[in-house]
Amino acid sequence: MPEKIITEKDWKLFRKMLPTWQERYMETLINDYEAILVSAADAFDKFWKLEKRIRNDKKKSGVCVTEMSRSQMFANIMVLLDEKVITLDDLEGFSDSLRERIEFLHR
Repeated sequence: MPEKIITEKDWKLFRKMLPTWQERYMETLINDYEAILVSAADAFDKFWKLEKRIRNDKKKSGVCVTEMSRSQMFANIMVLLDEKVITLDDLEGFSDSLRERIEFLHR
């Protein structure tokens, strides 16, 4: 999506919302980690399952967006949607044109 289609309002809203979305996603991850730790598995198995999970999770956009730039904003939103970090409802407040393009591609 060309950068000029991203409005200034969309860019500002994205920068504002991204930390909130990531915080919410990380809370979900922490709940998942807690479930691993309180499971009936042996300590050895819990440790390695948790280590593998964290190693994989820290690569996801919900934990770290690889490029925080206006030109990558659209792609970042698509990845956040694909990884279930956000939903289409989280895009409330963004421009109609941006939401329509995202909804069209995210079907």
